[in-house]
Amino acid sequence: MHPLVRTAGSLAAAGVAGLGYASLIERNAFVLRRFTMPILPAGADPIRIVQMSDMHLVPRQTRKIEWVRRLADLEPDLVVNTGDNLAHLQAVPAAVRALEPLYGIPGVFALGSNDYYAPKVKNPARYLRKDSRVALDEERTLPVGELIDSFTREAGWLDLNNARGKLHVAGLDIEFVGVDDPHLDRDRYAEVEGERAAGSDVFLGVCHAPYTRVLDAMARDGVDAIIAGHTHGGQLALPLYGALVTNCDLDRSRAKGLGRWWPGANGIPSAQAPDDAAWLHVSAGLGTSPYAPVRFACRPEASLITLTPRT
Repeated sequence: MHPLVRTAGSLAAAGVAGLGYASLIERNAFVLRRFTMPILPAGADPIRIVQMSDMHLVPRQTRKIEWVRRLADLEPDLVVNTGDNLAHLQAVPAAVRALEPLYGIPGVFALGSNDYYAPKVKNPARYLRKDSRVALDEERTLPVGELIDSFTREAGWLDLNNARGKLHVAGLDIEFVGVDDPHLDRDRYAEVEGERAAGSDVFLGVCHAPYTRVLDAMARDGVDAIIAGHTHGGQLALPLYGALVTNCDLDRSRAKGLGRWWPGANGIPSAQAPDDAAWLHVSAGLGTSPYAPVRFACRPEASLITLTPRT
């Protein structure tokens, strides 16, 4: 056999094996990530936050549903849901079943595009673009009203879609500001902007897609931290290189995990942050589009974020 033919065959076999791993193994290898943010007043007890994002649920995903249900065993003080819960027209009951053990715990939520519209078939190569938005299909509208009703009425969670609010958690008053999905240009931060209210012990920003216009605005208003999702951590990453894309205008170094943010920070390492910079946590999320069911070097995740006193 000619050496070139042999090499091509080896590369093809490696590609098939890699695709099989990414689609059958890693996308189902859920993991809990743990982070610490030192943003509480001196002497305060730690506050444990469970963040889940980008479940992209379809009713048949029983493994993912049962994994999410077990997050309640962490006994969090606060739940933050950063959107893209659905990936199917009949997925609301599945989302409710997954999250139900967390209902009744103080919580907040901000919606993503896949809470409003079901995913559609598209060229997988679009996921390698900086921004993979496609034209919306109004005939694929998801039952977002049912989801919101369950979150607000049954769970008792605070709706942060272009809204502000406060919760009393573990003896502290936490103020929140949030926006509707920036990926759909539904964010209206100008309607909710402003510095923290008097008496707030902690000030948190929440959004689905971490577009820099939103992060800059929240940081200017002095939030202690911003919690977001959307990026899937790049979904496809390379060892030693990281995420290929973020699916928004956020730089790749912040595609997932904990960093710092200040106005104009995009592309500047978090290590160079000023002392008053906000903390930024971006979750790689728990799912994928059903039309691109792969993850590579970027396991699906939920996060346990522990807030501790400032140092």
